[in-house]
Amino acid sequence: MAILKVCRLGHPVIRTPAEAIAREIIPTAAFQQLLDDMVDTMREYDGVGLAAPQVHLSKQIAVIEVEENRRYPGEGAIPLTILINPKILAMSKKLIEDWEGCLSVDELRGKVPRADSLEVEAYNRKGEKVRFQTRGFFARIIQHECDHLAGKVFLDRMPNLQSLTHLKEFLRYWQD
Repeated sequence: MAILKVCRLGHPVIRTPAEAIAREIIPTAAFQQLLDDMVDTMREYDGVGLAAPQVHLSKQIAVIEVEENRRYPGEGAIPLTILINPKILAMSKKLIEDWEGCLSVDELRGKVPRADSLEVEAYNRKGEKVRFQTRGFFARIIQHECDHLAGKVFLDRMPNLQSLTHLKEFLRYWQD
């Protein structure tokens, strides 16, 4: 187990589109260890998702998991999901605006419109191609992490910055 250093906004890797992973790399011990380290890092920092650029690696990898999370109370559980070279194949036209934060944009929250549902294709940690549809919070997290893989952060998706708030103020005034 290794906790990786989380990269913050301003580091060039956050704004660099990530490189695809060659499928033959996926089963290697070193790559599997990286996946485990990313999961451990996400859990250590109480995140619900983590993309490889956030740990200084310009690679198309995202890990997602939601259990009881103090940063997003009331959201349903999402089992550990590992997406390698994810592609969003389709998105609903229906947009839902909701609060987002980011481990790389620490201590800030803002309202971001995201597609309510989507269809995704990726490789899983076994190197198998998976394709699935999802909606709600899971769809939001996937879009957020795929943005990281494209060199974007949630701030780029905010139509205006009026909802941007420090986390302490969010907890005090805005959290339901």
